[in-house]
Amino acid sequence: MKVEEDYSDVTIIAITPTHRKPQRLADITRLSQTLMHVKNLHWIVVEDDNKTSVAVERILYRSGIPYVYLHATTEKGVPTRGWAHRNLAIKYAIDNYKLGRKAVLYFADDDNTYDIRLFDKYIRRVKNIGFWAVGLSGSAKVEAPKVNESGTIVAWDVVFAPKRDFAIDMAGFAVNMRLMHKTKPSFNKQCQKEYKVGPETCFLKQFGLKKEKLEPFGWDDKPKEILVWHTQTVKTKKTNGADHGYIFEA
Repeated sequence: MKVEEDYSDVTIIAITPTHRKPQRLADITRLSQTLMHVKNLHWIVVEDDNKTSVAVERILYRSGIPYVYLHATTEKGVPTRGWAHRNLAIKYAIDNYKLGRKAVLYFADDDNTYDIRLFDKYIRRVKNIGFWAVGLSGSAKVEAPKVNESGTIVAWDVVFAPKRDFAIDMAGFAVNMRLMHKTKPSFNKQCQKEYKVGPETCFLKQFGLKKEKLEPFGWDDKPKEILVWHTQTVKTKKTNGADHGYIFEA
């Protein structure tokens, strides 16, 4: 009888860049209510500002999740899509989660939708770099790694820019902290050339792993279910009326 490997001692480090917008408090509330059910998870939230938000801090504190709340402004010459903020969180994780501690790093944007099974079934089990399907990403119904019968990722089942080395959404992969310590990757200015097709490929190429070392998840499940969705909250262009004394971010 095969003994199931125990991954309960593996810490999940979830990184969430965030910025002020009318729907942000709803997004952070929803994400916190999901992460509250994940054991052994540490949450790094990074505000796009020169200070943190009292309203967001209140939500983080109430969640009971071990967290750190940082802030950073966008570096000059770097795109505004959370690059500097993820870099700050990566540095914090490398500096504070020492080599030898079992941990996996995952980018959890606040406007995605997460099935609770994603964390224990996929993320916590990543030994190098793990990949899985993301729903409603890149104008496709599903973006997913294309896997052969031997379990090796050979291509990417996507609509947008399929020839990318790593045609995957930010929500569709996680990296073992052992590799983070070894490589110290970042979303750097060299990634600018690939900005139009997303920074994921530039980030993941820094690890230099062969395809045989990449770990696909969920590709052979029956049924094949999507455990994370790139839903994106509808952006409110304009809000009207008063807040009537309630906490609201315009």
